[in-house]
Amino acid sequence: MSNTKLKIALLVGGSSPEREVSKESSNSIAKAIKNLGHELVLIDPAYGSNQPVEEEKYFAKENYSEVKTENYVSALNSSLLSNVDLVFLGLHGKYGEDGTVQSLLELRGLKYTGSKILSSAMAMDKSMSKIMFQHFDVATPKWFVVYYKEINYNLIKEKIKKFFGFPCVIKPNDQGSTVGLTICRGESEVEESVKLALQFSNKVMVEKYIPGREVTVGVLGQQPLPVLEIVPKHGLYDYESKYTDGMSEYIVPAEIPAKVSQHLQQQALLAFNSVECSNYARVDFRLTNDYINYCLEVNTLPGMTSHSLIPKMAKAIGISFDELIDKIIKYELNG
Repeated sequence: MSNTKLKIALLVGGSSPEREVSKESSNSIAKAIKNLGHELVLIDPAYGSNQPVEEEKYFAKENYSEVKTENYVSALNSSLLSNVDLVFLGLHGKYGEDGTVQSLLELRGLKYTGSKILSSAMAMDKSMSKIMFQHFDVATPKWFVVYYKEINYNLIKEKIKKFFGFPCVIKPNDQGSTVGLTICRGESEVEESVKLALQFSNKVMVEKYIPGREVTVGVLGQQPLPVLEIVPKHGLYDYESKYTDGMSEYIVPAEIPAKVSQHLQQQALLAFNSVECSNYARVDFRLTNDYINYCLEVNTLPGMTSHSLIPKMAKAIGISFDELIDKIIKYELNG
């Protein structure tokens, strides 16, 4: 555990659709930071410089001011971050995981947890990360991208039939937590699925659906964690399944052959390095019934809630939640 008391600013909330997930993650992170003996400063960048927020009221979902993306600049350029030793990123989604906040922090010369600017941007852009996966021989499902200015539903339907057929996955290109995602089962569902995705991004990914199992591998430093299998109660590991008690079963280590598990860990580390991640991340896969794996994405700031997967994987090898947070802090400070 850490033996030097640090002043740690925890960035939480933000203005993305994953705001509430970020608050839930950060509630757990905040407790761990204090358990480790550090001084905690809680900052919601969407509130601007009128902070820090009061921890107990904040996590009770009491709002202090209007949430605005433009407030990020004043919050991160203010005295709130003076004399901090480290910024722990508890943000999720747009403006938190995509390199935006990372850029502002680097301009101030501050150390922060998670991947850096370029890596965060590449990993958040699902299409760009898949291009990097292909370059580094990480298997990934076939896909194409649709831009909001070029919407032609008949052309989209023809491309789906030509490239991989139905069902397929239609989702925003730069969101997480399955926000705006649909498993599209036929031509009649294409328009509605694309319109839903466009509510969250101006760029939509259409991807081949891979039947099989949902598995994920955490990476801590350069160490792949045990493979975890997710078994959602209603078939799709969607937002409800991720953040509602009892809606999913988690099996860690996954009950798969050792060679398959080792290969998934190798692929996870390769995907992690292909987009130049650092510190920690989670790599998501689909695994077919004959054990062929397909990498879906890399999450550079994975969830840290009571339902979250990185803590479950770490626990499987004897790393408690507080120890996990301690390792993330030390990795960033010590390199």
